[in-house]
Amino acid sequence: MASSTTSAVSDLSAALVVAPVPLSDWLIILPVALCIGAGAILMMMRHAIRRHAAIAITALSLLVLLDAALLWKVVTQGPFTMVMGRWLPPFGIAFTADLTGALLSLAAAIVALAGAIHASADIDNSGRRYGFYPFLMLLMAGVTGAFLTGDLFNLYVWFEVLLISSFGLIVLGSTREQIDGALKYAILNLIGTTLFLITVGYLYAIFGTLNMADIAQKATELRGTAPLMTLASLFALAFAMKAAAFPVNFWLPASYHTPRIVVSALFGGLLTKVGIYSLLRVMVMLFPVEREELSIVIAISAALTMVLGAMGALAQNDIRRMLGYVVISGIGYMMAGIAIGTPSGVSGAIFYALHSMVLMTALYLAAGHAARLGGSFSMRALSGLYRQAPWFSALALALFFAGSGLPPFSGFWPKAVLVKSAIDIGAWWLAAAILASGFIATIAFGRLFLLCFWRPAVATAGQTPTPPASPLAAPSLVPLVGLTALVVGFGLFPESLLNLSQQAAAGLADPQAYIQSVFSEGGKP
Repeated sequence: MASSTTSAVSDLSAALVVAPVPLSDWLIILPVALCIGAGAILMMMRHAIRRHAAIAITALSLLVLLDAALLWKVVTQGPFTMVMGRWLPPFGIAFTADLTGALLSLAAAIVALAGAIHASADIDNSGRRYGFYPFLMLLMAGVTGAFLTGDLFNLYVWFEVLLISSFGLIVLGSTREQIDGALKYAILNLIGTTLFLITVGYLYAIFGTLNMADIAQKATELRGTAPLMTLASLFALAFAMKAAAFPVNFWLPASYHTPRIVVSALFGGLLTKVGIYSLLRVMVMLFPVEREELSIVIAISAALTMVLGAMGALAQNDIRRMLGYVVISGIGYMMAGIAIGTPSGVSGAIFYALHSMVLMTALYLAAGHAARLGGSFSMRALSGLYRQAPWFSALALALFFAGSGLPPFSGFWPKAVLVKSAIDIGAWWLAAAILASGFIATIAFGRLFLLCFWRPAVATAGQTPTPPASPLAAPSLVPLVGLTALVVGFGLFPESLLNLSQQAAAGLADPQAYIQSVFSEGGKP
């Protein structure tokens, strides 16, 4: 008896005595720690609001560098894991970086940096006093944590962090329209979050673990006895609501047009992509068999999301509302890649997610510049912007081409991959939906450019012409130029991003490297 007790104590001690963390492995936690730390510093400096922009831009620049280093480590060495609190997997809280998470984290950091630079010239002292920059840093903590966590419950926790911070951002200004949009946004997102939490509890009751690598291993053994189809369906519904996929997308067009334009830009670039990432992680990596059985449902939802989103964009006369429907339409393309499920289809979804993060942020920032020049977001009131600002109009036209999926811009390549992938599996109707949605989006963007940019400036009946605006401030133009350069650059030279997307999709379809990083010696702190 004494011998067995001694042996148990020895085993427990061995489990707790672990190797020190290699310095490079801290890369996986530093981005989240940086965002939380910078947010805390900004909140403590609430009486020094003039320094908020400089601190946030510096922190986000460092975040871009950290995420770039993280991506480089994953590309060269493969997935790696860091476990918190000296509790080894599957019991400890794990952060695991693979190619999908690292790519999306870097794209999110670039988008956030662009938003912070734009906000330095756009957010007034009132917005800073009410916490724009602290909320932005906490939003990035939630987004980055969601992309890098290796634990399903902590994915829920990071969803909560980004939900709370996004709610703070959406109400900045406290207008009646903002409060109304924030209420719809909060209530409907809380419903999705609650469904997610219930499903996580259900999963824990079945698997006895929340570690994604452990779930991926056990799913094969439990597939014949456990209700995995029910689990997968609940997760699909919860994440589809977060991603704003049809028919649970009604919250997005009711809220995204209400906040400051830079907040809309951040939301359009970041929030729905966390839902898509969660779908990729759960449906492709954890429950691939169940994804296959649900593929027709996901494909129908994807087709309706992309086509109805494009038709909604065509029907709008307010640029912000139009862009909200463009966000929804883009979600349909990513859902199509998940429905197809082949490595090429998933790679198309990942490529499109990266493209959409950059493009949607740039489109909202461009809409803000157009409204500043013309005094309105209404397509009926805006006109003559090409004559007023030809260089800005050229940038906007490039973004419109990219949003339509036309070559040689970044939106063309993921759509081409998705169409080919759909045809390869015989889903001709899904390929037709992708092409039809792109055609409708081209008409919608063409209408926007003709009315607001190319049409000569005229005064509508009963209105005086809008006085010329002052030149656009350089700090607010820098991020737009940078994001447009990325859209053009990845359109002209797509090989590297296509290759990384294909490798990321292969890692989701065959997660052995991910699982090994969690349970090997390299995954121990």
